[in-house]
Amino acid sequence: MIIENELAASIAEKIADAKTYGKLVDEDGGWSSVKCISFFQYMQACLYDPQYGYYRSGPIRVGKEGDFYTSSGIGQVLAEVLAKYALDYAALVDKPLKLMEWGAGTGRLSAQIAAAGCGRDLDWKRKMQPILIEDHPAHAEAARHAFADISLSGAEPLLASSNEAWGETWLKQPTIVLANELFDAFPVHRVQLVNGELMELGVAYHDERGFVEVQMPLTDIRITNWLNRDHIQLLEGQQTEVHAGAVDFLNKLGAVMTRGRVVIIDYGHKAEEYAAEHRMLGTLMCYSRHQTNTNPYSRIGEQDITSHVPFTFIHHSAEESGFQVASYMTQKQFLIEHGVMDMLQNHNSTDPFSKEARRNRAIRQLLLSDQMSETFKVMVLEKG
Repeated sequence: MIIENELAASIAEKIADAKTYGKLVDEDGGWSSVKCISFFQYMQACLYDPQYGYYRSGPIRVGKEGDFYTSSGIGQVLAEVLAKYALDYAALVDKPLKLMEWGAGTGRLSAQIAAAGCGRDLDWKRKMQPILIEDHPAHAEAARHAFADISLSGAEPLLASSNEAWGETWLKQPTIVLANELFDAFPVHRVQLVNGELMELGVAYHDERGFVEVQMPLTDIRITNWLNRDHIQLLEGQQTEVHAGAVDFLNKLGAVMTRGRVVIIDYGHKAEEYAAEHRMLGTLMCYSRHQTNTNPYSRIGEQDITSHVPFTFIHHSAEESGFQVASYMTQKQFLIEHGVMDMLQNHNSTDPFSKEARRNRAIRQLLLSDQMSETFKVMVLEKG
């Protein structure tokens, strides 16, 4: 089989050099022992390889020209609510804030927040320092344009890569970290209960079949502890994801952040739903050109690989990283609790395309017809 691109070749080479072995089941039911890497390592390479990874290279990945829409593309409403939320927290701590969006994409949401904040409070620029953390070159460039387009002199963001951000002192100051559809893209381990034994799903390379799934022993001793901690018991044959990448991020964040909040906006579930009987194959999904599929072994580095966020897992892991969980609710509940109903405007215009009419429609769509408002959850972590 011809290896499709440089990233696929690099991953195949990692597998060839691996010291770990897994069980490859043949079509006739037989099996053979083959070299393999964990799915965590495979997903990390597909998404975050410095040269060829999906989130490190190529064209813009979000919006109409990208592979998927994020909730930041749903308009101004969420931005206005988040601007109010940030101002409320700034008043609480009585200090200027770092408003940091981690994995900022094209910067559209942060730019909308800045515009809404300046419209709500004339002192916004003094109270907030926007910081955008983004590792994709095309996204970072788009973020610069997003803020330039709103023409708010003095509200320009600081732009940094994730490596640069960890080296700064920003998180030593009062900060809101906005993680909008960030956690769903962290690398995961995939596990399966096989003949009563918990096995990890790994990735091998087959000369004729390409990248293939294998069963291998657990590669991270924390996996069993996490599942037990969250009271997850898999059925025979059931698969699920274990979000070690999210734990690594929370541990790192908790070690340096002194005072602030982490606002996690993502699609996901608590443990009882995440590993429910109807989820025998887990929640892993791939996105390419606005189409979904369940095959992570094609279009290497050219499609997104995600899984739903396990909020029970995040809750417990955040507490172990030094955070308190301040709140957890649906996006719809979060919007209502933080004033979205106050944004509906009375108007006498009969023009359905007037600014007021369009704004009211957007709010109603979020609250009534947009399933993301229920599927998406908001978890707020707090420290200090």
